[in-house]
Amino acid sequence: MSGHTHKKLHSVLGNSQQLDGGAMFGNVPKTLWSAWIAPDEKNRISLACRGLLIQEPNRNILLETGVGAFFPPHLKDRYGVNENEHILLKSLHAVGITPDEIDIVILSHLHFDHAGGLLSAYRENQPYELIFPKATFITSAVAWQRAIAPHYRDRASFIPELNELLQSSGRLLLVENESIPLLGEDYHFHFSEGHTPGMLLTEVTLNEKSSILFCADLIPGQTWVHLPITMGYDRAAEKLIDEKQQILNHAVKNNVMLYYTHDAHYAASNVTQDEKNKFHPINSLSELKNYQP
Repeated sequence: MSGHTHKKLHSVLGNSQQLDGGAMFGNVPKTLWSAWIAPDEKNRISLACRGLLIQEPNRNILLETGVGAFFPPHLKDRYGVNENEHILLKSLHAVGITPDEIDIVILSHLHFDHAGGLLSAYRENQPYELIFPKATFITSAVAWQRAIAPHYRDRASFIPELNELLQSSGRLLLVENESIPLLGEDYHFHFSEGHTPGMLLTEVTLNEKSSILFCADLIPGQTWVHLPITMGYDRAAEKLIDEKQQILNHAVKNNVMLYYTHDAHYAASNVTQDEKNKFHPINSLSELKNYQP
């Protein structure tokens, strides 16, 4: 008899984005990355902002919320957000879930493309609201400190109004350890510093033989499984590569499925390593729908 809580997993899309391909591929020349993902006439590539819904018998847990629809029109255009409506809400509705049925939201970090979906859609001259009225919001203590006191380099990536709403909600839980009683033994955190301080990577045990790891911006999509590939947005590329190597070794050894928040085509895959020690995604899934391994 399994000691693990029964879970059903759903990939839930939020608003999609188009961002500069050069920024997304760091020091990779365009002649290479444009063969992997074709850019548009503005040099932008298509990106998803995908959350992961975990349904347990007595609670619903959402890993990330995507970019949402909070940007006013001029910023929506600047950051390449495609849709006007709050797509995450439509995706949850398709699974039969309303915002007030979400019990816990886990945020890897508080950059707007991962946490903006917590906010109501933009309405001129109207204040923002948190759209999950009963949820406990979990992020790391270090990521929270970065959000409220950002470096000049990444301060545009955070949302001051969101920080204030989270602080005043009374439902913000900051973690410093690899596990917390609220989530239980099936949930384990890895901490990553290469992209942004205190990024929280949630690994969820599914059964005795497998787990799934929400990669956040450590590995934003399948293309970034290749070890040398980093983003221009990463604060410390070499550190990120070292962290990625540790995670990929762990994934190969322990049959860990990787979950991709930004891949436009694939929600998840396993990973393998060839005779030259290069990592490759295998068994790719375009979506998870009532997924039960």
